[in-house]
Amino acid sequence: MSDLEAPLRPKRKKIWVDYFVKFRWILVIFVVLPISFTLYFLTYLGDVRSEWKSFKTRQKEHDANVEKVVNRLKKRNPSKDGLVCTARKPWVAVGMRNVDYKRARHFEVDLSPFRNILEIDTARMIARVEPLVNMGQITRLTVPMNLSLAVVAELDDLTVGGLINGYGIEGSSHKYGLFSDTVVAFEIILADGSLVKATKDNEYSDLFYAIPWSQGTLGLLVAAEVKLIPIKEYMKLTYKPVVGNLKDIAQAYSDSFAPRDGDQDNDEKVPDFVETMIYSPTRAVCMTGRYASKEEAKKKGNKINNVGWWYKTWFYQHAETALKKGLFVEYIPTREYYHRHTRCLYWEGKLILPFGDQFWFRFLFGWLMPPKVSLLKATQGEAIRNYYHEMHVIQDILVPLYKVGDALEWVDREMEIYPIWLCPHKLFKLPVKTMIYPEAGFELQRRQGDTRSAQMFTDVGVYYAPGPVLRGEVFDGAEAVRKLESWMIENHCFQPQYAVSELNEKNFWRMFDAGLYEHCRRKYGAVGTFMSVYYKCKKGRKTEKEVCEAEQAHLDTAYAEIDQPAD
Repeated sequence: MSDLEAPLRPKRKKIWVDYFVKFRWILVIFVVLPISFTLYFLTYLGDVRSEWKSFKTRQKEHDANVEKVVNRLKKRNPSKDGLVCTARKPWVAVGMRNVDYKRARHFEVDLSPFRNILEIDTARMIARVEPLVNMGQITRLTVPMNLSLAVVAELDDLTVGGLINGYGIEGSSHKYGLFSDTVVAFEIILADGSLVKATKDNEYSDLFYAIPWSQGTLGLLVAAEVKLIPIKEYMKLTYKPVVGNLKDIAQAYSDSFAPRDGDQDNDEKVPDFVETMIYSPTRAVCMTGRYASKEEAKKKGNKINNVGWWYKTWFYQHAETALKKGLFVEYIPTREYYHRHTRCLYWEGKLILPFGDQFWFRFLFGWLMPPKVSLLKATQGEAIRNYYHEMHVIQDILVPLYKVGDALEWVDREMEIYPIWLCPHKLFKLPVKTMIYPEAGFELQRRQGDTRSAQMFTDVGVYYAPGPVLRGEVFDGAEAVRKLESWMIENHCFQPQYAVSELNEKNFWRMFDAGLYEHCRRKYGAVGTFMSVYYKCKKGRKTEKEVCEAEQAHLDTAYAEIDQPAD
């Protein structure tokens, strides 16, 4: 148990929203799940229809759609029309923050046709894709070819555009970095309607490094070239239980993928996939995976687990069994492993459907899972939305590896949320300083997991109702997030912008670096055309007046201390 004891909290008086949330499963079962399944099926049919087309035909459609976007931008009157914004409805976004910036007057651009895989180049090992291609779509095509994106985010609905402009991580990120680190080229439509291709070594290299984390506020992404890697048919997964305090768990997690001799780039010592799930302050399971051939997986005595079948135990609960039966190894079909957390939305499914993990439900209705996050948001209403903001936590904390134990103790003390997800990722030292960056001098310290070119970070995933809420006690979610964000700023941590945030503009730019971003905003005409990244992520309603004031504030650079890069 952590030596940091949770403070006593008084009981909270229940209101009508509590009962609505408690019985929301009725709406989910009879409305959300059937509609979700229908939408998933229609999307699948659309993907199949797209796959029937030749790459040449898809490219012609892409060029025509790009021309439509360019013409649309050129029709905009800056003095009369609002800032440029995609036409996608606010509730469609997968992230949990409220997309309130669309309540202001804005100039809509429709990007909905951009959901095709344009090319699979096996010679260059590159997939050229449009921004609305999602993870389920691309793994369905590439995995049978024994190819995969270097980083495949777990949830099927996550799109390439969202993972580039926002945040994307997987169990392979300790080798390849975040999703955006695996992109070799961006095709961007700038504010003036010009189409440019940005790479790390061409004339748009500054834009190339500024696009990740920019939330689409520098230009409109219409295609990307993403790195492919060779894979095998199965994932050989080892489950190792860990018992001890939170610092012990943090060390066991580090040891699972980071050799203490510093040989971090040695594939013989470093597994292909890594994640750890912490179930209580004293119990966790570390998982490491290596690609394995079909021949190896089917050898006598090896256990194959098809975790993707609808009736199977939810993955996080299956992994927890290692705490009882000890270390074990099994083989999982690679694509099913990639999407292991999709069906139960990590463990959020337990809150949405309290009996959803029961065998009878999984067997009879598990094929309807998961509910679409967008539909859950669309059916919650303002009161429910505010309730979740106060009584629920959806946060990813990007922490230097050596501070993971401190982060776990902080979350245990302030929020008491379990399970917790740990997933490591390299934060590369780049030629320019981007919005997120390693600690100064990390390459001299050479702590566990670090290399000369990258500092090892960890995503501490905190998703669930806090302990006080589950016990019916008073809990101030907004205050807890404010305290968390202050701790993150003090400890050189970063918060993905999809999460609910309480940061004001000054503190936002204390957490992130504004230099390159603001340089590109000005250089490529984004100021006055696209909303700033802080304002786009800001909580609360946005009026037209606020939009204008926010843009003027960025023109004056009120808070960001910027060292302008040379053109």
